[in-house]
This record gives sequence, structure tokens and C-alpha cells, in this order.
Amino acid sequence: MTPRDFLQRYRFDARMITGRFYAHEPLLVEQGDRVGVVLLYPGGPGIPEDVASFLYGVLMDPAVVDLPLGRRLRPVVCRTLSSLLAKRIGREYEAIGGRSPINRLTREQAVALETRLNLRYGKATGVSFHAYPAARYGHPSFEVVAMQMESDGIDKVVLLPLYPQYAKMTTGSALCYWWTLEQAGEIPSWPTTFAFEYAAHPKYVQALSERIDEALQRFPRAVRSDVHLVFTALATPMREMTVHRDPYCCLVHSTVDRVMAHRGHDLPFHVTFQSMAGLAEWLAPETEETVVELARQGARAVLMVPVSFVSDRLETVYRLDVRLREKAEQRGLVHFEVTSGLNCHPLFIEALSEVVLSQIRWPESVAGVGDGVAPYAICPVGRAGVYAAAERQVRCTRCPMIAEAARWEERPGEAGWPGPAPKLRNGPTWPSGTAPQPEK
Repeated sequence: MTPRDFLQRYRFDARMITGRFYAHEPLLVEQGDRVGVVLLYPGGPGIPEDVASFLYGVLMDPAVVDLPLGRRLRPVVCRTLSSLLAKRIGREYEAIGGRSPINRLTREQAVALETRLNLRYGKATGVSFHAYPAARYGHPSFEVVAMQMESDGIDKVVLLPLYPQYAKMTTGSALCYWWTLEQAGEIPSWPTTFAFEYAAHPKYVQALSERIDEALQRFPRAVRSDVHLVFTALATPMREMTVHRDPYCCLVHSTVDRVMAHRGHDLPFHVTFQSMAGLAEWLAPETEETVVELARQGARAVLMVPVSFVSDRLETVYRLDVRLREKAEQRGLVHFEVTSGLNCHPLFIEALSEVVLSQIRWPESVAGVGDGVAPYAICPVGRAGVYAAAERQVRCTRCPMIAEAARWEERPGEAGWPGPAPKLRNGPTWPSGTAPQPEK
């Protein structure tokens, strides 16, 4: 499906905010099933010549860029803009090797996840897991991935966004596109479930904290106690939160809240957003402005902590570690570091595997799976409701209290394996009268 075709079919409704293109509930998996785990991620240019087409795909996505243009004029404008932007952004990619590292890293994540799922759970249940990276823009496209899944004889599908915090512009766009392809008959239709968010999953949180600890070792010992943690996430337009009730901002702050609670609030911290070009009002405060202000206030050391990015990519390895580093040093911030992406951190891969398992309902005949030992601390966990609003200390200054993150706990009554799972809610809580409504 071309970007123009998707633009013609796209209509905003509440599913873009709730994700209800597919069921949140766990999917029944039988012995002998082949389960396809689709890792939804943005993609990136594989070679310099791909930059313009990659940008065209992003600009043409109506779930990401809301342009007040007709459906005939928009392709012309987006083609022109992508060609102009490709020159500047192409130079940024050249500075990091000419291509985005996200494609290679996501392939590695898929291999690690598939291996863990099959070694720990597949053999004992008679279920085989197959993980597929699927790029929303670029390669491998959703269509190519679906064709491979059909060839592999996949029976059931778990859509796993590599976006821990749900947003209309990321997970919502990916789900809508996969669903649209199904409705158009361009990919097969499988029994499908998806993971809404895992912003507060304890192993994802711990993996982020460990990346912070690793990066702190790069600072001189004398300044480590003075380091400011600057958490940074991809910005979305403020309108998504205030009008559409997108839970993204709340979920980003939920992640930071859990990370700092895990660390015992050991260092000063700030939550910021990397905004894109355009006239829209974006979530704030802006990342670069925050770093500049910290330098003005006399801060000696800053550690950037990407939150919504789970792999190294242009926004982290160039725009933070090169461009923002230069600006920080020009303003006297000589101690400036950026945490590594989660990539294939073992705890992150474990978190992803447990998110997948939370979307699976096993038949009664499955007595137990796992490594055959008694339950212990890293046994799979499941969702157990959501955090109460009063439990979260970290909020933006304009917080409308839209949603709270799912609470993940060991499943009661299970000996370290997924058995018949209760129907636990997978998604945000919407305060009375504030649930998203279709746009008029």
C-alpha cells in the first residue's frame, strides 16, 4: 500500500488513542500453534539514497503529521519537503555511518526475543515463536513481513510495539496501518492481539536504570553526585494530549517516576521532549532548551537518558551525542554523556518476552512451562491493574491526569509459568467522562 493509498483510507477515531483495532485481551494459543511476534518499529534509511523516501513516508502519514492540505495536494507538498529535508538529514546520517543503526539493532532484538521465548517456553508447550521486525517506514515493510509470516505458516499473531509508551503517532499509527492492510486484503488476517504499553514494566525500568549506572561511570568520580539526569522522549503535538486525550505524556512520566523510585531518587532529574520542526505546539519542556538552561544555572554535569527510544538511532547517536553535546560544551557543560540504547540488554529482552506472554492465554492442558525450577524473582509477570494516580509523583506542569501505567506483578497462583490467565485490563484508565471520543 502506497502512502497515498493509506492517506485516502485513513480516518481518525477513538481507536487511534485506545488501540482497539485489535483486542487487548490475551489470545488463546493451542499446542502446535506457530505464534508470530511482530516487532513494530519506525524503521530508518538503510542507505543514503533511502533518506528522501523514508522522510516522504513519515510526512505522508496522517497519524503523525497533521497537514491542512487536501488529499491531492499533500503528496506534492510532502514530496517537495522530503527532498529538501533529505539534504540536511542525509548529512546527519553521514555523520553516523550513512545509515540508521535501528534496523540492525531491531533485527538483533528479534533474534534475542525469539530465542528466549522458544528456549524457555516453546519446547515445553509445543508452541513455536517466530519474531519479525516490521518497519512502519522503510524496510522490512509490513507487507513483506506478512508475506514471510504466511510462508512460515503462522497461526496466531502478537503485535509488539517497540514503543513502551503508547502514542497515537507511534503505536497508534502502526496498528492502524497493519489493520488497514488487513481490511484492504493486502495481508492475511490472523487471530491477533497486541500489547498496549509497558511503560512501568519492572525489568524495562531496571534496564534503564542499569544503563544510567553504566553511563555514570564515564563521569569523573568527583562530579558523579552532581550529575543531572535529563530524561528525553520523542515529542508529540500538545493537541494530541489536550484534544485527543493521548496517554503518551502520562506514560512517559510514569516511566521516569518508576525509574527514579527504583533508584531511590539519588540524583536531580528532568523530563524533556525532543520536538520536531513545524508550527505546532509540542510537549514541553524541550530537551535542548533544558540543557541550555542547566548550563546557564551553573550545572557541572548532565547525563541524557532516552526513554521512548529503545534502540540507538539518529535522535540519540547524532542529535544528542553529537549535536547537543557540542552545544552543551559551548555553554560550559564539559561533563556531558548519553546513555546507550537498551538494544539487547538482557533485562529488556526479558521484559519483552513477558509482555508477549501477557498477551497469551494458555489452554488448561498446559501444566507448566519454564526452566523446570521453583518460582523465583524473575518469573514471568502479568498485568495487575494500573497504578493509582496518587502513586505517581512525576507529572508535567499541565498534566490532565489522562492515564496511569499498567502495574506488573508476579501472577498469583502460578509456579513461574503462564497458565490460564485472568482477563486483566491492558490499557490506561480514563477518569470519568474523559475517554477519547471520535473526532467530529
